[in-house]
Amino acid sequence: MSVPGATVSGMTEPVPWEPPLAGTESEHLLAMLERLRTTFRWKADGLDAAGLNQRIGASNLTIGGLLKHLARVEDITFAWKMRGQSPGEPWVSAPLEDTDDWEFTTAADDSPEYLYGLYDAAVGRSRERLAAITADGGLDQPAHWEWPGRGHFSVRRIVCDLVEEYGRHTGHADLLREAVDGRVGEDPPEDWRPES
Repeated sequence: MSVPGATVSGMTEPVPWEPPLAGTESEHLLAMLERLRTTFRWKADGLDAAGLNQRIGASNLTIGGLLKHLARVEDITFAWKMRGQSPGEPWVSAPLEDTDDWEFTTAADDSPEYLYGLYDAAVGRSRERLAAITADGGLDQPAHWEWPGRGHFSVRRIVCDLVEEYGRHTGHADLLREAVDGRVGEDPPEDWRPES
């Protein structure tokens, strides 16, 4: 059995996406989000257009569609839901409705470079926004997003929702990636970094 972070010398250094063995509740929650982001990105990494558009059975899900959808979720979550700010382009001018159909159907027309860039840039913005939010009041503060008649969601609740969203879609990506080229596994290799 391998231990995350084990090195040849026997010393251990945690891999960047591994949650702490013992930390605060907030540290664990934020680290779980990072681990899911990393695992999803590893499952999606290095594919050409055919791989990004691979489907299984009757499902319309593709890894390309998941990249575009999660990029939207990142921008909506950390700009609008947290602070009431515009999520920016391409979301502002996109013909979005209450469904996620637009992201999933239009991803087939996007190049791999565009999809990977869109996702990576959205995650980068989200990390910066979340760091600013947590430095300015922590996870228990109210966010902009409101449930009419019930009050505002807390930042913590929204992060928990995002962990759930990533858990669901990382599972989808796991199945899709195995169908593309057989890549399986729970975690990326310790030295993994995105190729695309």
